[in-house]
Amino acid sequence: MINKIIDNALLEDIGEGDHSTLSCVPENAQGKAHLLIKEDGILAGVELATLIFKRFDPTLQIEKVLNDGASVKKGDIAFYVTGSSRSILSTERLVLNFMQRMSGIATQTNKIVSIIEGCSTKLLDTRKTTPGIRYMEKWAVRIGGGHNHRFALYDMIMLKDNHVDYAGGIIPAIQRANEYLKEHNKDLKIEIEVRNEAELDEVLTIGGVDRIMLDNFTPERISKVLPLIPSQYETEASGGITMDNIRAYAETGIQFISVGALTHSVKSLDMSLKATFD
Repeated sequence: MINKIIDNALLEDIGEGDHSTLSCVPENAQGKAHLLIKEDGILAGVELATLIFKRFDPTLQIEKVLNDGASVKKGDIAFYVTGSSRSILSTERLVLNFMQRMSGIATQTNKIVSIIEGCSTKLLDTRKTTPGIRYMEKWAVRIGGGHNHRFALYDMIMLKDNHVDYAGGIIPAIQRANEYLKEHNKDLKIEIEVRNEAELDEVLTIGGVDRIMLDNFTPERISKVLPLIPSQYETEASGGITMDNIRAYAETGIQFISVGALTHSVKSLDMSLKATFD
């Protein structure tokens, strides 16, 4: 999957050729560049940058100074890349685009993880990702100290409000999901979203799920209903959760908190690739 994403991104950016580079840089020119950090945060994408460089030109040499997950500050150097000047120039923007985006996600994730430090709650991402590069964004969440929810629609059954409404209610939705798994001989976890205490009661009455998501419940409501949920069920909070109130949610004892903002509204971390002259 990573190689497919890299290949598609290179095709998108280079197309028939990097004419800016081809027109003025000699074919046999050799160069060196460094990745300069221009903003404090959490570094992510170093391993991916290595894969991009090597995918485009296996002769490029990468000297890592910092690893993914490192806390960085303005002025730090993440790595050096040495080899064909043309290859360095042609891959520069792709490396930067991914690393800036991934580092922004890792930085945001790390901030939120630090807010709920000391609680047993795990911070989860969602499917609110950039189409085509979900793998990279969820990778960045892990680098920042968070955890991945399901990757896509195929690796978990997640019955959200629209599924419940279209199915005709909580009970038929759960029944049909279990029948589907049995019929197709699939072993997938089932999570169901509940919007209120009445829906939660229905879930607890019928069972047949692995995780219950309490959607748009306040911390106070969660504290009231958690003791009613048997330990066989995993519990998750989602909706209306911000950096200002996530600590209160975590302190309820909820097992998971999912936050779409980890990936859907993140500021990229500023950095650049600069030619190095020793």
